[in-house]
Parts: sequence; C-alpha cells; structure tokens
Amino acid sequence: MDTGTHLVIGLGLGGLAAVDPVIAGNSTVHTAVLIGTVIGSQAPDFDTLFRFKGNASYIRNHRGASHSIPAIVVWTALISIVLQLFYRGSLPWLHLIGWVLLSVCVHVITDLFNAYGTQAIKPFSNKWISWNIIHIFDPVIFTSHVIAISVWAFGLVNPAIVFPLLYGVLAVYYVWRTTVHFRQKALVESLDKLKNEGDKYWLIPTISLHDWNVVKKKKDGSFVIGDLRSNHLRWLHQVNCSSHPAVEKSKNDPSIASFLYITSFACADVKEHSWGYEVRWSDVRYRHRKQYPFVAVLMMDKDFKTVGSYVGWLSDKRLEKRLRMNTY
Repeated sequence: MDTGTHLVIGLGLGGLAAVDPVIAGNSTVHTAVLIGTVIGSQAPDFDTLFRFKGNASYIRNHRGASHSIPAIVVWTALISIVLQLFYRGSLPWLHLIGWVLLSVCVHVITDLFNAYGTQAIKPFSNKWISWNIIHIFDPVIFTSHVIAISVWAFGLVNPAIVFPLLYGVLAVYYVWRTTVHFRQKALVESLDKLKNEGDKYWLIPTISLHDWNVVKKKKDGSFVIGDLRSNHLRWLHQVNCSSHPAVEKSKNDPSIASFLYITSFACADVKEHSWGYEVRWSDVRYRHRKQYPFVAVLMMDKDFKTVGSYVGWLSDKRLEKRLRMNTY
C-alpha cells in the first residue's frame, strides 16, 4: 500500500488496541502502543533508504528482505525495545510486543494484495508474491480509516467499538475483492475470442472497484495488454519482446539485473543508433496513457559496453533527459 494508507492503518491499529484492557486502562501505555503501531506500520518501508545508493539498488531491495519473516521479528523487537527504553521499562512487554507485531504483519500482508508484491516468505523462497487484488491506493480502505480515526479523535465514539467494527467490515471487503478478482479472471478467459493454448492471464487492480487491467502472456513470450470495463474485455496493445543480441548482453548490467529480479513481466525493445544500442525493458503490468513508465534502459556502444542507464518510473521526456545526462 502507499505510505498514507500504511499511516492511517497504524493509527487505526492503535485505536483497536483499546480492546485490550491493560492498554485501555492506562493512557500512557495506550500512547506508547499507538506510537508503536504507527512506527510498525511504516517500518518495512524503511528500505527506502536504499534510494541513497541509487534507483537500481532501491528497486532491487524494496519490499524484499525488509518484508521477510526475519525482518518482521527484527522490526518488532527493535521498536519494542526502543519504546521500553524511552518509557524506562514501564510498559507491559507482552502487550506492547503483540500490538507492534500486529502492525508490522498487517503492513506485509496488505502489500501482498498489490500488484508489486513482496518477498514475504524469504528466506524460504526468493519468490515475489503478488496477489493483484487491491490497488496500491484503495479509496475504501483509506477513507474508512480516516472516518474512524476522526470520530475517535473528536471523542464521538469509543475506539473499542469503532475500530473492531472497521476491521470487521474491511475483512469482509478483502474477501469480496478476492472473490471478485477470481470471478473476473474467469470471465476474461471466457470472453477472449483470441485465446490460444498456453495463454496465461493476470488481472491487475485499478483505483476503480469495478475496472481491471488485463495482461495476457502468449506461448511465444509476447504480451497482450487490455482492460476489463463493465464486464467488457478490450485488447489495447500487443508487446513483442525483442530477441536482439543486445537484449541478452543487457542482462549482465547490474541495473537491468535489478529490474529483472523483481518482475516476471519485463519485455525488451531495442533501438539501434549510430553510436550503439538502446535497450529498454518495460514492466508491462503498468500501462499509463499508452506508455509503460516502469522501465530499465541501458545504452551500449557497438561493443556492448555500457554508456548510460536508468531504472525507475519515468515519462519518455524525463527518461530522455536522464539518459542524456548519463551519457555526457
């Protein structure tokens, strides 16, 4: 989820902690737990510090080890210990650890429902898990939290009432979205008149509750991109992946390797120039205004030596500017 949503979830879990008599009966402890759930709900995304090492490093590590099983334990322990030190050991350990652990786990679990996914089962597997059910910003989840937090902040409703109700409703919402996802995926397969043996389909959530983007991977490795609107399937673009020798050479570059590490939906295109080759890898899950803004681009001379590179989210105009800066 986005940072704002993780923040309101952290506040919401702090409000939910009012159902715990030990916490509800002591305002100091409740404040400490609230701080713990807010920090815990953000902690896995502290991997944003990898940005200081460059986009390639950040992309390779974001939602990786920081969202893994060992990391959940580490984040919980660090936050709980720091809070205990700040409050001079006056906090009930089990209750503090339990609520901080819940906030960290909720962060990781909600990220699994997005298209980007996480390496949540690391170190048992390096597989990226993405269930493609909830958009990275879901207006229902965010707005419902803001309403619940507001009525709590103004003292209109007891948090021990409003937050159990909120999370009960959201649990039903997640089940409903999951059911819709699988039902709509089956619908896409039945509606596709161009379906061939070996075709695979993915539905990618949008900010709309009823609209989905569709990715079809054909047996030959090419992708077909479309959308599902009001139960109507529309194919928009076919992406053919280049087999140019420069594509294979580009995989040896650290920036390209980082990009390929986190996605199974990368497709390469090659442009030949007088000075060499421009290899653009695009993640076809993310189509915006007829473009694929999540890219890894490598510029190589005629001997396949790197001239410049860029990995990240960019428009064509900004990408050109970045690459020109790298080649000078």
